[in-house]
Amino acid sequence: MSNHAAAAAAPGTDSRRHSLDELGPRYKWIALSNTTLGMLIATINSSIVLIALPDIFKGIHLNPLEPQNTSYLLWMMMGFLVVTAVLVVSFGRLGDMFGRARMYNTGFAIFTISSIFLAITWFDGAGAAVWLIVWRIVQGVGGAFLMANSSAILTDAFPADQRGLAMGINGVAAIAGSFLGLLIGGVLAPIQWHYIFLVSVPFGLVGTVWAYLKLHDTGERRPAKMDWWGNLTFAVGLIAILIAITYGIQPYGTSNMGWGNPWVLTGLIGGSLMLAVFVFIETRVPSPLFELSLFRNRSFAFGNIANLMASIGRGGLQFILIIWLQGIWLPQHGYDYTRTPLWAAIYMVPMTIGFLLIAPVSGALSDRMGTRWFTTTGMVITAGTFAALIAMPVDFQYWAFAVVMLINGIGMGLFASPNRAEVMNSLPVTSRGSGAGMMTTFQNAAMVLSIGLFFSLMIAGLSAHLPDAMFSGLTTNGMPDGPADGIAHLPTVGILFAAFLGYNPIREVGGQALQGLPQSAVDHLTGLDFFPHLISDPFSDGLTAAFTFALICCVIGAVASLFTGSPRSATPETVGAELAAVAADAGVGTPSELIDEEHVAGTRARL
Repeated sequence: MSNHAAAAAAPGTDSRRHSLDELGPRYKWIALSNTTLGMLIATINSSIVLIALPDIFKGIHLNPLEPQNTSYLLWMMMGFLVVTAVLVVSFGRLGDMFGRARMYNTGFAIFTISSIFLAITWFDGAGAAVWLIVWRIVQGVGGAFLMANSSAILTDAFPADQRGLAMGINGVAAIAGSFLGLLIGGVLAPIQWHYIFLVSVPFGLVGTVWAYLKLHDTGERRPAKMDWWGNLTFAVGLIAILIAITYGIQPYGTSNMGWGNPWVLTGLIGGSLMLAVFVFIETRVPSPLFELSLFRNRSFAFGNIANLMASIGRGGLQFILIIWLQGIWLPQHGYDYTRTPLWAAIYMVPMTIGFLLIAPVSGALSDRMGTRWFTTTGMVITAGTFAALIAMPVDFQYWAFAVVMLINGIGMGLFASPNRAEVMNSLPVTSRGSGAGMMTTFQNAAMVLSIGLFFSLMIAGLSAHLPDAMFSGLTTNGMPDGPADGIAHLPTVGILFAAFLGYNPIREVGGQALQGLPQSAVDHLTGLDFFPHLISDPFSDGLTAAFTFALICCVIGAVASLFTGSPRSATPETVGAELAAVAADAGVGTPSELIDEEHVAGTRARL
């Protein structure tokens, strides 16, 4: 018997490794339920702070709109996403090398510990902000372990003809979690902002213990050396680009944005050069971090392009909708600014409902009918909803908005599960961890990229007309020309952030200029009617620019989806085909050399 077959026949040499025959038919459902819990709490925490930011900053007695505090605001928003984007491929590779269940369990433990430290923040000011950012980054490390290995664990546990269903359910958790995080943050933060982190602790404790006791490594493990130079150049390059994007939306000098800032340009150019060095390294090392050869596979390459485009559109959409609802629509309809974060999350629920209804169904059907037309149709539908949002007036009828949000969720649900299943099914057995990590890296990096792009497009659209509209509105209500001109030419990003955080924008930027006005004028300027009507027309220009860009991304995603693999029948992979894949990827010989009784039994278990 070959060494490879002997290893397969003697799983007892590693207490964490068992064949699917030993684990039984229920194991795949245990794997699905645990990884779904892990993905759910990881993605909930990726967005839970967005709605809770006003309460967090009030709780630590720090004004995030003051120039010296803007960096705290940006890192609180995006630190988690940056870290997961950078680390998820490395952690997927560690799963391939040392066991996916083991790395996944490590992630659950790290995530839970960091959630505890976030929840027990007992001090305030800048020190509290730094504490929260550091532990959010650690939480992102745990989240990266979970995201990198959950898809690979499922792909190992489920036969090919059921992976679409499994990925669909897991994908529901992954994407719906980012929507649910907004709602949970909106509900818990006004009660006590510590609760938004504390809520993850019991689930994390249960998930950690459950994963340790029940999850086992069933896939092929590939011994290899860690690609340290690849890890270093990839991390430095991607971090530089993502940080540059983060600071590119901050004002610089007299400019509304920082894209001309030498440090931002250095980050973008230097990061790009470092990534070019990374690609060169990956073509030279025996065990690369990024298996660039995977991109020769049409389904993997075009599936990731489609996923990247979908993630850019989806990521920016959340931020734009929050600003639209909190800064304009909700105040226009009588909601005080302090209540807008919670109600913004509630009014976006139809999008979550549409996604939850369709994603598992599309995943299951794509197992039988193929993925191509599900993913393509999903992207076309999503593009259509962006066109509908462009045509919609800023002061919309809610029923029309709810219908568009529902259809948007349906479109994303049609796309997400089949796309993930298509990409994962295209991967060799020994590359599932790193391949899943690469896919998640594109997805998380796209979220950060989309925030920078969408905010930039919004700021560019607003900057063209908002200063004149602001000056005219303030002077009409009695403010002298000098102070009104100063307020009108404040950086647009400050006004956007005020609306995003649920602050009263005019009260925040008005400052001393409001104190010399009659009380009736102050009440009108800081009321629920003045600012939303003032910003509506300029905001419409920004919306058109941002949603047009999202529409183009979705069209590109639809075209890329057409080039993924051909529709599959419901017939599962044969034992011989699976053996051939294992042999080719592990480099251990031909299928005929591997077909002995024990190895065939283990392979049948995977099917």
